[in-house]
Amino acid sequence: MSGVSNKWKESGNCVFIDYLNVYNNMRVDVTKLQNATVKSFEQNKLKRGDILLTSASETPDECALSSVIRDDIPDDVFLDDHLFAVRLKDECKTFIDTAFVNYYMHSSSFRVQVCKKVRGVTRFYITGKPFMSLEIPVPPLAVQRKIVEILDHFTGLEAELEAELEARRKQYEYYRNALLSFDKVGGVRFDVKWMTLGEIGEFYGGLSGKSKKDFESGNAKFISYMNVYSNIAVDISTAEQVNVLAGEKQNAIQFGDVLFTGSSETPEECGMSSVVTMTVNEPIFLNSFCFGLRINDLSPFNAHYLKHLFRSSAVRKQIIKTASGVTRFNVSKKKMADVIIPIPPLSEQQRIVDILDRFEALTTDLQSGLPAEIAARRKQYEYYREQLLTFKRKTA
Repeated sequence: MSGVSNKWKESGNCVFIDYLNVYNNMRVDVTKLQNATVKSFEQNKLKRGDILLTSASETPDECALSSVIRDDIPDDVFLDDHLFAVRLKDECKTFIDTAFVNYYMHSSSFRVQVCKKVRGVTRFYITGKPFMSLEIPVPPLAVQRKIVEILDHFTGLEAELEAELEARRKQYEYYRNALLSFDKVGGVRFDVKWMTLGEIGEFYGGLSGKSKKDFESGNAKFISYMNVYSNIAVDISTAEQVNVLAGEKQNAIQFGDVLFTGSSETPEECGMSSVVTMTVNEPIFLNSFCFGLRINDLSPFNAHYLKHLFRSSAVRKQIIKTASGVTRFNVSKKKMADVIIPIPPLSEQQRIVDILDRFEALTTDLQSGLPAEIAARRKQYEYYREQLLTFKRKTA
């Protein structure tokens, strides 16, 4: 799709389905259409039954992830320019169910085919022509629909648990924003200092684009984009292997560093943060799509306080304002240096940490509670998906 501009504004001349709607959902959420302005309405408009796919990502296995439109949608709904779509030919609609095709596109056998068609070095992509050369099995329509019915049951169970988890997450976010919204004018319960990021530390960049991932024999380790994006505290245990060029000078991450994603498909997803809350005992670097903030020794911070602070609404709003772009957005380190943060006494920082860590653990602890149950349901769904969608090809 071409011609989409001024995305995610309060108003526009149309609506569109964005990248994250497809990336995060097996079934497109038609209740969450985003505003956009298109230069011309003379382009493909989405319909019920269309299968939407991601065209590019930071990793090969996230290319061509699919989601299907299974609900009625309004007229004049367009496609994000970071996606592409597949629409059945009219003659195929009598014997192919696109919900079945979408499930099959998530199967391991199909994903293996996809990864062979992906191209790229530091950013990976797949184009329509190679993708359309891939083959899918077409069992009888009744069989397709029975498979869809079974897999819908499993994904529905997971969706119910995720809805409960989302309620827990909103509870955590409510208390986080309430505890971390300090009044700069007056009425503060205690003495709070206000300083810019440029005053408390210095920014540093990630690896150069010439460094390459090597999952088996790299000469160093690095923190991936998704590690930063998905975690408020960096998960050092999942650091990946990388080959760093000889003589290339890089900043290894340290305890207390705040790491940021540098760009994303939406302004709201830019500058997502993750804090190094553990001692780092070996050189671990930051990937080329991220950058770090090293706090100076004079700034009195609890690293666990920072992990909550930089995800709070007050700080996120400032960071989002530094983002610029049209189809892809980037945050500016120069503008980020002017972001102002509150610094309460260390005793108050610890009190806030004690409260928020308890709420955060309810949503992220993989060893207990809802996340563990969701993971179990996910494995159950994936098991039956592979069993139901593995077909033996007849040979002549």
